[in-house]
Amino acid sequence: MRRRPVPAALLLLPLTLLLAACGGNSAAETSTGSGTDGKGSLTLNVGDQKGGSEAVLRAAGELKDLDYTIKWSTFTSGPPLLEAVNAKAVDIGGVGNTPPVFAAGAHSKISVVAAWHGNSQGEAILVPKGSTLRKPEELKGRSIAVAQGSSAHYQLIASLKKAGLTPADVKVKYLQPADALAAFTSGRVDAWAVWDPYTSQVLQAKQGRILADGEGVVNGLSFQVAAPGALRDKKKTAAVRDYLERLRRAQDWVYEHPDAWAKVWAKDTGLPYEVALASVKRTNASRIAVAVDKPLIASEQAIADTFTGLKLLPGKVDFSGFVDPRFNGDLPASTTAPRVFKES
Repeated sequence: MRRRPVPAALLLLPLTLLLAACGGNSAAETSTGSGTDGKGSLTLNVGDQKGGSEAVLRAAGELKDLDYTIKWSTFTSGPPLLEAVNAKAVDIGGVGNTPPVFAAGAHSKISVVAAWHGNSQGEAILVPKGSTLRKPEELKGRSIAVAQGSSAHYQLIASLKKAGLTPADVKVKYLQPADALAAFTSGRVDAWAVWDPYTSQVLQAKQGRILADGEGVVNGLSFQVAAPGALRDKKKTAAVRDYLERLRRAQDWVYEHPDAWAKVWAKDTGLPYEVALASVKRTNASRIAVAVDKPLIASEQAIADTFTGLKLLPGKVDFSGFVDPRFNGDLPASTTAPRVFKES
């Protein structure tokens, strides 16, 4: 049987889902759930994104037997989550590789305490179906939609550089995903730099194809970021350590059970199952827990320096002042290759 393509209208449904990779600067609504997990007098305030940490921990059975309480707050993207960390409203939360750079540039009180390394095939420059563009060098003079300050923004800059181009050689249109999708599908832009699951949405709906992806040009990192104040509390530090161990086991579960996770993720976000599964296989299942180490700091410093050079950050950022490696344990180096997803 031939699968029907995902209707284009469905692409507009889940645009507030998991934006960990996103670092866009649009205003984002925040919802604080009243539900909690666990027991005990200690409460760990955790920032999350739709279809994010809570969903995967619950699916993997990692929210059982907690001797502390988790209070979940849901954010639509990384920047407002880190604003909450800075304001001490959240103890810890998950984001992609770019929001911490901008938070550091704003002198926010944050500490990167854990990292995962995944492949970057979902970070892509997409062109519409029927586009005559065949290689990144041909983007010169073309219009490209991207969320400003996002991981896709850095991927676009790095991909242009690899092709011998600069942002000045193209027409960058700063658009958040909902607007970018509309511009992309209506032909108002020539290309769209974005991340999974949006990449998988476009491909599954046969709305476009990949011109270039992030493999070899971006670091593929994602983070858990904590409030330094919470880390000065011994009991909360112990809870953070336990929470991170559970997240690492949950990611292992995703690798072993991609279909089960795709079903949960689709239900939680409104994504069509085919899109969720494609995104899991392309990007999510590959992630491996790695150490917060010197190569990681250097990689993030390069991102910061790039945005400073483009005057998108107000000045020099010393990223080494915004990490805390105490939870590394015996984790492999941040440069360790992501897992290769194997079809069952």
